[in-house]
Amino acid sequence: MDVKPKVNGDVNYEERNHRPATIAGPTNPMVTPLLTDLYQFTMAYAYWKAGKHNERAVFDLYFRKNPFGGEYTVFAGLEECIRFIANFNISKDEITFLQETLPPTCEDGFFDYLQGVDCSDVEVYAIPEGSVVFPKVPLMRIEGPVAVVQLLETPFVNLINYASLVTTNAARHRFVAGKSKLLLEFGLRRAQGPDGGIGASRYCYMGGFDATSNCAAGKIFGIPLRGTHSHAFVSSFMGPDEIIEKSLKSYDGSRICEDFVSVVQTWLSKLKRLSILRGVFGETNQSELAAFVSYALAFPDNFLALVDTYDVMKSGVPNFCAVALALNDLGYKARGIRLDSGDLAYLSCETRKFFQTIENEFGVPGFGKTGITASNDLNEETLDALNKQGHEVDAFGIGTYLVTCYAQAALGCVFKLVEINNQPRIKLSEDVSKVSIPCKKRSFRLYGKEGYPLLDIMSGENEPPPMVGERILCRHPFNESKRAFVVPQRVEELMKCYWTGNTDKEREELPTLKENRERCAQQLDQMRPDHMRKVNPTPYKVSVTAKLYDFIHFLWLNEAPVGELQ
Repeated sequence: MDVKPKVNGDVNYEERNHRPATIAGPTNPMVTPLLTDLYQFTMAYAYWKAGKHNERAVFDLYFRKNPFGGEYTVFAGLEECIRFIANFNISKDEITFLQETLPPTCEDGFFDYLQGVDCSDVEVYAIPEGSVVFPKVPLMRIEGPVAVVQLLETPFVNLINYASLVTTNAARHRFVAGKSKLLLEFGLRRAQGPDGGIGASRYCYMGGFDATSNCAAGKIFGIPLRGTHSHAFVSSFMGPDEIIEKSLKSYDGSRICEDFVSVVQTWLSKLKRLSILRGVFGETNQSELAAFVSYALAFPDNFLALVDTYDVMKSGVPNFCAVALALNDLGYKARGIRLDSGDLAYLSCETRKFFQTIENEFGVPGFGKTGITASNDLNEETLDALNKQGHEVDAFGIGTYLVTCYAQAALGCVFKLVEINNQPRIKLSEDVSKVSIPCKKRSFRLYGKEGYPLLDIMSGENEPPPMVGERILCRHPFNESKRAFVVPQRVEELMKCYWTGNTDKEREELPTLKENRERCAQQLDQMRPDHMRKVNPTPYKVSVTAKLYDFIHFLWLNEAPVGELQ
């Protein structure tokens, strides 16, 4: 969906750069060069002061551990990063703010330098958005003047962290629910602010959800919208006498039912007289019935009722069925019910029996398959529990635990310098998991005979790539005893160029949200099941070539200080 370029500061991108912007600005207008940590600007000044600001640097953006106790992650947020750098320019107002913020000892020449900063000399290589990714393998590689790329660190990490986390959370919910269930994202009211709500809707859709309740996200991203009514609507009615306009035209427009309320009451009486339903319900709540009738009159072709305001089986379901059968007489098909409390497994099964009884007793084709939607603070664990108990739910509305990523606060992406002026750099730590993998690298996914990915392998930029049918030694980056020979049946290079700056290199076009969603589903489908399972998943192997392994450890020993014992 086309989005107009956002205004950044006092003028837009075209006016600032005197050339057309082929990529729209960030979806969120708050994503500007000032959406960063102060130390990025203090470092930029120090680079400039030392005359190092134009030195060519290479940074990797990656994460160290898969979220939610799983063994995979879905990469998301790339499009927003590219939108950001395509329109990167520090406005006069922003430079004035920086002059007031930084110490007065900062020279004016630095602020003159900032006025001309853009990303025309930056290159971005990345794994395609929607891909399944793993720890240590760079999601993005950013090359350019060190001061400029340093200014991209915080916004890039911000744009990737939550997007990838919530997309992964959505994918995990989809995996547990199964492909046949409809998944609805209902998290806007519980999300961390407007940006959290919009981002959650977008990336949950990418991760496998089918629709959202978020109207703004529907407009901006073209995500299908779903929603009917709340308990407030049901409890706002006192009884059928409130319904003034009672007529309803048939679905084909050939006739008009002058008193739809009476038809509903007739059907409710028929339900009460069914011997097979005796003991299930008696007198239903008439104010609830009035609410259902009113909603059906407003949306006869999209009637879905929330049935737990008073009592699901003694009132909500019978009232819904009476209205649905009256609609059926006029050629309409009710969508179904929503359960928002109680024992969802039991209630869904009992409701399904009720629907099937009506289909058999009254000969209404398909009524037994009327939709059942469940909500009420659902999460991955409750979906798994429902599957084990057995249920008849067709669709799940999931909010709080999904959009807030309640099970894990953040993905933990990092942005590390791996090369400057063609010199590889390494970051050391007593915690081996925090040691970076130096130099500009290429990444490959190797596939086995059954078509599943076997492992991801990183190599130095100038090493020959792995070849199909040729044996290659794959080594754990830091554990010398973990190594294996692999003969790949297919080799996929992971990183592609998405931003070329002013170079003549070809760059990948940004896919649509729907295309990213399709890629995510395809990537998840090709993973081996034991990597995907919820309990004790098999770790996916990430390795380096023998040559890169040797170089990592050579540089490690070269950079680590040697202790001295007294």
